[in-house]
Amino acid sequence: QVQLVESGGGLVQAGGSLRLSCAASGRTFSSYVMHWFRQAPGKEREFVAIINWGGGRTYYSDSVKGRFTISRDNAKNTVYLQMNSLNPEDTAVYYCAAGGVFTPTPSEVDYWGQGTQVTVSS
Repeated sequence: QVQLVESGGGLVQAGGSLRLSCAASGRTFSSYVMHWFRQAPGKEREFVAIINWGGGRTYYSDSVKGRFTISRDNAKNTVYLQMNSLNPEDTAVYYCAAGGVFTPTPSEVDYWGQGTQVTVSS
């Protein structure tokens, strides 16, 4: 069992930055592929970014590529999402997730966090 707790969300102006953190419980954090997803009001949950076990492989959705960076610190059981050049279309609840397969597919996720709200004002 893995428990995930996100933090770092908030209100930011367009063009600003935020860094989300996701702290994981348990001693097997390094064995999980970690994801970030987001869900805007009235829309389906969408993939944002993924990072493999050791942090050497990442993949991003086209909508955030070049603006967002996913990273992880296995010693701290934490995954991060650095978000730069934010725009109102990035407004959503952001979810951290853990799984065993390097794929952006939500159905392959084993554990989800509760989410943190990110609101970008214009």
